[in-house]
Amino acid sequence: MPSTSPAAETHRAAGYSWLVDHFQLPTIPNWHRSSVSRDAIHRVETAAGFTEETYIYRYWPGDSVTAHLEFALKYDGTNLAILATVFDKLPLENKDTTELVEYITSNPSGKYARRLWFLYEWLTGNRLPLDDLPARGSYTQLLDPKEYYTLPRGEQLRRYRIENNLLGDAAFCPMVRRTPALAAFEAADLTSQCEQVIGRYSPDLLRRALSYLYTKETKSSFAIERITPDSRRAQRFIGLLHSAESEDYCNKQKLILLQNQIVDERFRESGYRNSQNYIGQNINWQEKVHYVCPAPQLVHELMAGLIATHGRMAAGQVAPVVHAAAIAYGFVFIHPFEDGNGRIHRFLIHDILSQRGFTPPRMVFPVSAVMLSRAADYDRSLEAFSRPLMQLADYELDPQGQMQVRNADELAKWYRYGDFTTQVEALFAFIQETITSELVHELDLLASYDRARAAIQQIVDMPDRKLDTLINCLQDNHGRLSKAKRDGLFEFLTDDEVARIEAAFSDAAPPPVTTPD
Repeated sequence: MPSTSPAAETHRAAGYSWLVDHFQLPTIPNWHRSSVSRDAIHRVETAAGFTEETYIYRYWPGDSVTAHLEFALKYDGTNLAILATVFDKLPLENKDTTELVEYITSNPSGKYARRLWFLYEWLTGNRLPLDDLPARGSYTQLLDPKEYYTLPRGEQLRRYRIENNLLGDAAFCPMVRRTPALAAFEAADLTSQCEQVIGRYSPDLLRRALSYLYTKETKSSFAIERITPDSRRAQRFIGLLHSAESEDYCNKQKLILLQNQIVDERFRESGYRNSQNYIGQNINWQEKVHYVCPAPQLVHELMAGLIATHGRMAAGQVAPVVHAAAIAYGFVFIHPFEDGNGRIHRFLIHDILSQRGFTPPRMVFPVSAVMLSRAADYDRSLEAFSRPLMQLADYELDPQGQMQVRNADELAKWYRYGDFTTQVEALFAFIQETITSELVHELDLLASYDRARAAIQQIVDMPDRKLDTLINCLQDNHGRLSKAKRDGLFEFLTDDEVARIEAAFSDAAPPPVTTPD
């Protein structure tokens, strides 16, 4: 690329945008895109999750690769996938790698030089011809904890005097930015909100509510995939949800056991998949592919990285919802099994929130019910990862529906180093609605059922089964007992009794459901 000064061009890409243009890289765009303009004042424009920032021309870093790498870390954030793609263009004998060595050597104590040094070696596995830094001196954190969710105490690496506070390892490392939306969710203290909600109900009512909540979560998780499980599979899933508080399922053996328990017996697997899979649908007898999953040769390494990352985040006490979203969404994007991935993904949310003490003891949040009711939002949280990746995937389907991915190795870094900020924001929103609306509605419904039951029993003392059937009939018909039901099931009731029963049911009805903005 010819060297051109800002004086010759009024508007130029900088940072990651310059690097992508310079090397002609196929990439998913970074969330922050920088440019330098001779004519414009400093300007920031944000839309659809992307920020375009224009700097005045004195910010122009120059025409070297290292200058734009430093600019990117300084102003565009740390995008591991783009950095890995750039570093692939810098083999050790390449002049640009020599430039990187010279850049580090010229300022070995500079924080951006040390970060780039570590990131090059960590992402490529190649060792630069540089001596370790002296033992004495301060360490710098790889990621700024004010900008990213990180491990509170990372690993100190003497060679670079870097504290590696990344959430994951080189095989799988999710990135989560600190956004205003996530700051607001954390300030809302959802755990305290939940404690306040359940504190309004009696222990007896909560105990009876649990059975229904576990059943609802099970049905909703299957319903998202348009599956109606038989009673055996449903009971197995309910049993697994009960065990989430005491068992960590995020390891290979437990995940395989989980898959075996929730799928049709004919599709149980003894290990991770060994074939290429994808997510799609048949439209007019043609297959529409929505997502290309990682190649089978990548799955074992990605899953080992995901499980290791789970351990790092748990040990580091990373915020529970961030932890749950990164691992659960990471799992479903890896798609390690042929069947059951979506249900395991949603199960892992419960498992991690329970293990981390976010969910109250012996309680389950019906999060899947909210995902089901907000299907478009749930789909968007999945598509935020899958849609841009599909722009890079080069694949073909044969007539039997078997997929071949031609650029599987190039796609690997995008599965390894995804930005999960959107997914964390989505999970926080689903949990908040679960606590403030779905959970309240279900508990209010049960409390109103108890009130209706007691009031009706004061009017007519009837057998429990008859009473429960009567309440269900009233619920199904908006508080009125239809003539057909009365003639067929409750012919023993007088007109006066029916009127009083309907009035009692109306008085006991729960308040209308309100959905937060």
